[in-house]
Amino acid sequence: QMHLVESGGGLVQPGGSLRLSCSVSGFTLDHTDIGWFRQAPGKEREGVLCITTTGSTTTLANSVEGRFTVSVDKAKKMLYLQMNNLKPEDTGVYYCATDPVYVCSTNGRPAFWGQGTQVTVSS
Repeated sequence: QMHLVESGGGLVQPGGSLRLSCSVSGFTLDHTDIGWFRQAPGKEREGVLCITTTGSTTTLANSVEGRFTVSVDKAKKMLYLQMNNLKPEDTGVYYCATDPVYVCSTNGRPAFWGQGTQVTVSS
């Protein structure tokens, strides 16, 4: 069974940086696209960035373009989200998610989710 665990969230000032991590088990990142999603208070969950098995990335939220990057370490079975120049509107719970047939795209809707990690951007 696919299992995902996020970490690395916290409180950061506007303009600061954070790196989120997602540890996966029960599958490998060689055969599965995977993505980062977030849910801001009072808003619907939205995609942030996703990455394919070949390393291609897709930006799912225009607001993070040029500030966030996604990467994987297949050997360590880890997914990362580097977030720079954070803004208060980036506040929310961040999730990594995938499933055996998930496709990294704007229409992707993965079935397996981690528990999330809270990111708060505030001065």
